[in-house]
Amino acid sequence: MLRYLAYRLLLSIPLLIGITLVSFTVIQLAPGEPLMMESALNPNVSAESIEKLRAHFNLDKPVYIQYWLWLKDIAVLDFGTSFNPDGRPVLDKITERLPVTLWMNVIGLLLVLALAIPLGVQAARKPHSLFDRSTTVLVFTAFAAPSFWIGLLCLMFFGVTLEWVPTSGLSSYGAESWPLWQRLLDWGHHLLLPIAVGTLGAVAGMSRYMRTSMLEQINQDYITTARAKGVPEHDVFYHHGLRNALLPVITILGLSIPGLIGGSVIIESLFSIPGMGKLFFEGVMQRDYPLIMGVLTIGAVLTLLGNMLADVAYALADPRMRYNNTDD
Repeated sequence: MLRYLAYRLLLSIPLLIGITLVSFTVIQLAPGEPLMMESALNPNVSAESIEKLRAHFNLDKPVYIQYWLWLKDIAVLDFGTSFNPDGRPVLDKITERLPVTLWMNVIGLLLVLALAIPLGVQAARKPHSLFDRSTTVLVFTAFAAPSFWIGLLCLMFFGVTLEWVPTSGLSSYGAESWPLWQRLLDWGHHLLLPIAVGTLGAVAGMSRYMRTSMLEQINQDYITTARAKGVPEHDVFYHHGLRNALLPVITILGLSIPGLIGGSVIIESLFSIPGMGKLFFEGVMQRDYPLIMGVLTIGAVLTLLGNMLADVAYALADPRMRYNNTDD
């Protein structure tokens, strides 16, 4: 197992380089350049000043040289300086926002597992029942509706009309002076609606995968054999069937992690949450190339780690994979 993890870590290095290369190239293909924002906002900036800034940020060099210089800096965890007038290091900006996005995604992932698996299992246990048909309609409706549209509706209804939850931000005014437990409650109160909206689509899709996988497993020969041996139906369904049904769901869960991270851009922008997604949106609007590449790199690393954790969970659920990896 350790050998397999080491192999996956080594394999992730060229994959990460490929992701950053494609991202860097696509960003450079965008029309215009970031320093034009300086001249647009300040007409007194001379052409000579713009050229000096271009040379300072290596924008006057070919794209492949810019990427090579950026890659050498990234190797020592130097993400560069933001093009924003504040001139702050990109890494400082990311480390300020990253914990919020990580907590939101971890909580959202736990909610997906806690809700989607029981929904899918219960629907497969009594297929075509009223519960199965009702959840199918609700699930497909939630899966088809855009998250930003659902978020706007929830903001209007729960935040504006009913005033049950805050409509923006991460904490209330003056919360810095509150006790720790009260600040945590306030933090959870602000994140309740964003996390619910962000995980709704994932719960809908994952519950359908779980139902399909469970229905496939309970029709297998080993389930029939277990029932013929007199194994209680509860053990047949949850001990034998559920464990094998989780294998494809774990694979889908690993593939859904990039969607959760990418969805943070919409959710954090919609609810004005100071996370990495909103930071990325602000960087795109300002054409802040170092900030955009820094956020994309961190997102790629988190995605690769998430997929690796999914592989580990797959190996824990399926002993055959552990044995095969040990023999390699």
